[in-house]
Amino acid sequence: MAVFQNTEQMYDVLGTLFRTLEADPGFGPKFKQENINIHFIINDPEGEIWITPKEVICGPADLTAQVQMTLSGDTCHLFWQKKINLPIALAKGKIKAKGSMPKIMKLLPMLKPAYEMYPDLARGKGIPLDV
Repeated sequence: MAVFQNTEQMYDVLGTLFRTLEADPGFGPKFKQENINIHFIINDPEGEIWITPKEVICGPADLTAQVQMTLSGDTCHLFWQKKINLPIALAKGKIKAKGSMPKIMKLLPMLKPAYEMYPDLARGKGIPLDV
C-alpha cells in the first residue's frame, strides 16, 4: 500500500513542503536566481507538482519544464527522509529525470532545510515514517 492514501494527501504534504522551502531564506532566493521550472510527475498516487520561481502548483499547469522528474509517491517520501540518494535512484530507475542534470545537482545542497522539516511535517499530517 502506498504511503500517501490519495492525491489530495500527497498534495497537502508535498505542497506544504515545497511552499515552505520556497519561503526559506536559504533556498528561496537561490532557487529564484536559477529561474527554472521543475515538474514532478508522480505515480501511486497519480499527481504532478510544479515548482517555479513564482509559485508551487499542485496539479496540471500550462508551463514548460526545464527539469522533469518522474517518480512514485513512496520514492518522494523516502527521498525527503534522506533514505534514498538521488544519483543512486537515478541509476536504478526509481527516479527518471529529463532536463539539465547539472542544474538538479546544483540544487541538492540547498535542500537541507527540506530534509530537516519533512519528518515533522509528514508525522504531523499522519504519514508514517517507517514505511
